[in-house]
Amino acid sequence: MVSTLFHIPSRIGDPETGVPLFGFGLLLVLWAVAAVAATLWIAWRSGWPVAVRSLLLPLSLIGGMIVWVLPALDDGQGIPIRGYGVMLLAAVAAGTWLSIVRGRRMGFDADTLLGLGTQIFLWGLVGARIFYVIEYHEQFFGRGRPLAESLVAVANVAAGGLVVFGSLPTAAAAAWWFARRRGLDLLQLADCIAPGLLVGLALGRVGCFLNGCCFGGECELPWAVTFPPESPPWFDQVQRGLLPNLPPAAVGRSLPVHPAQLYAAIDAGLLAWLAVCFTPLARRDGQVFALVLTIHPISRILIEMIRVDEPPALGTPFSISQLISLVLLGAAAVLWVVTFRRTPRVSFDTDSLTG
Repeated sequence: MVSTLFHIPSRIGDPETGVPLFGFGLLLVLWAVAAVAATLWIAWRSGWPVAVRSLLLPLSLIGGMIVWVLPALDDGQGIPIRGYGVMLLAAVAAGTWLSIVRGRRMGFDADTLLGLGTQIFLWGLVGARIFYVIEYHEQFFGRGRPLAESLVAVANVAAGGLVVFGSLPTAAAAAWWFARRRGLDLLQLADCIAPGLLVGLALGRVGCFLNGCCFGGECELPWAVTFPPESPPWFDQVQRGLLPNLPPAAVGRSLPVHPAQLYAAIDAGLLAWLAVCFTPLARRDGQVFALVLTIHPISRILIEMIRVDEPPALGTPFSISQLISLVLLGAAAVLWVVTFRRTPRVSFDTDSLTG
């Protein structure tokens, strides 16, 4: 577990009188230059309406974070760079890259996939965070906690706290609206980006491991891991009476647990590889995504049996993620029926899609 990698100083030079980096500082100037350059580039390639539709929302959100959110995250040493946040950015970059590579072979240009990726990432992030905040609302809106402090904690996504399934409704709605506005085939788009989404999920789960969240139950396997004091698994074991309720220094590290986060990362990586290999075998648009939508919920149900961080939900013996997985399996069955009613497509070149 490496929750904080390092800190970025809030000022360049002297800590008191140096040039401010966040808020109305140097980073905002760099953002403005990058925003103008990106807007001009897309406008030159696709026209001003496309540039405005693609960039207005994400650029506004980024600008707002620079001005208001980042200064609020300063912990006295600067802005902490979290392992979770770094892996989240790596996930976006890797998933977008793979989608662009696949898109070139499937008739989608890079600008289209960058625009789609931005929309899916931002709205998926919103949905995943909202779901987490609702599920663990007591962590953010406890008694006596000022509202401003609670809102800053909600916005501090880099510190961890996302529910993958929470991103599905918002990300799916964003993808549908994007495809509708561009006149694109939604199922073909889904096939294109499905492996990239899984690669992003795999890297994101590594971020969960660095953050200590999404942990598994106690075990004595050779690859079991322990977490430091005051980490999520440590607190969980103290609350369940597995560790003494003493000062952290006196208790030491947690009991060995399943590295459930790494299990999930390996699972997502293997499923991404399978989706890439299945692409030239799929006879109809949507079947690559349907395969992912079938297998991922099954593996998630199994991994949830190892995790202990989510209690049973809605009066059932299943966690909320397992219940959602069952719903997704139903959706996968419907999607398979829809795809088999579509006209078979012309086969893509196998080497171009897998290499």
